[in-house]
Amino acid sequence: MSFRFMRVMVFFDLPTTTKKELNAYAKFRKFLLKNGFYMLQESVYCKLVLNHSSSYLLSQKVKSHAPSDGLIMLLSVTEKQFSKMDIIVGDKGKEHIDSTDRIVLL
Repeated sequence: MSFRFMRVMVFFDLPTTTKKELNAYAKFRKFLLKNGFYMLQESVYCKLVLNHSSSYLLSQKVKSHAPSDGLIMLLSVTEKQFSKMDIIVGDKGKEHIDSTDRIVLL
């Protein structure tokens, strides 16, 4: 098994008009956070995984926890592709990580 780091990105647009829909939204968001996803921007979450197999398994897990209403999209890209993302910041005071260095959080 080769280690080709990948990023799994989840894009979602879930309805929040009723209390039931709001609860489903909160439950899905908590699921993402508990499983190691972090928020890139509102309704866009990302997670680093070891390889394509890990990416596939994580995608299946997200699909199984998806609410019945709304739109959820998954995108898996290699770490090299992810590092080429252009970040356009409107305010010079905003900080962002612009590095391909490996960060290990325990």
